[in-house]
Amino acid sequence: MFKHLPILCVAVLALAACSPDNTGAPDAVTPTAAATSIAPAAPATAATTPASAASSAPTVASSAAPAANDSTATAEPAPAPPAAPFVDTGKWVEGKQYFLIDPAQPTSHPGKIEVTEVFSYVCPACNQFHATVDRIARSLPADAVMNYVAASFRPDENWPMYQRAFYAAKALGVLEKSHDAMFDATWKSGEMATYALGEGKLKPKAAWPTIEDAAKFYAKFGVDPKEFIAVANSFTVNTQMKRADDLIKAYGVDGTPTMIVNGKYRYGPSTAGGYEQTLELTQWLVAKEAAGK
Repeated sequence: MFKHLPILCVAVLALAACSPDNTGAPDAVTPTAAATSIAPAAPATAATTPASAASSAPTVASSAAPAANDSTATAEPAPAPPAAPFVDTGKWVEGKQYFLIDPAQPTSHPGKIEVTEVFSYVCPACNQFHATVDRIARSLPADAVMNYVAASFRPDENWPMYQRAFYAAKALGVLEKSHDAMFDATWKSGEMATYALGEGKLKPKAAWPTIEDAAKFYAKFGVDPKEFIAVANSFTVNTQMKRADDLIKAYGVDGTPTMIVNGKYRYGPSTAGGYEQTLELTQWLVAKEAAGK
């Protein structure tokens, strides 16, 4: 839970996981502050609510916004790094740095080891962690894939709107181009901000961005705003949002950002010991899955 702290503690506040029981906004959140570790927090030890629905979140490659008026520009994807061999040195301990999800949940990428981030665009901790998630995505070997599930458990901070926008962008095929840009619009330019940036508090609810504002944002990526709104309010997107909520409960997620490997293991920066450790633990769990251990 965020507490009121002096200004020198601002960066640490931005790194604390966003949880369903937060009762206040972080003080003077500085969205661009850099950090490499966060104070550990006690997570749940295992998921207890089973769910049969597979994750419907898409594979989203790390990318910035596309070049303006350049519909032909393409980038050669970087080759996947070689798979690391699995070696258990005892550094990573189940129940301490990572937690078993029981029962394991189905994944949405058959034949691939699925690495999932449970996140929200409006979560300040997710914004701070986002650059590391991009690094995790680039570090995955060819037999693994990056996946995202958008959370909605903070309606008091407008999370459901961002979740709806995420799944509408997925349905319209613009997530790969817009994912990083949405974080920037929420925490840098303030175009899609629910927080009053620099003030460390929520805007008045009447000033929160709406799905219509999101439609204007995604128009930059070639989406017709009217079509975006129609898709955002469709049965398909409503279903994807419900499945995401059910899957998050089944994972046992009690805050964001949370990482999941292959529907079996749950962890995050607070349990792993920091951002770099989260990247290392992800690579280790992917190698563990590849080795069938």
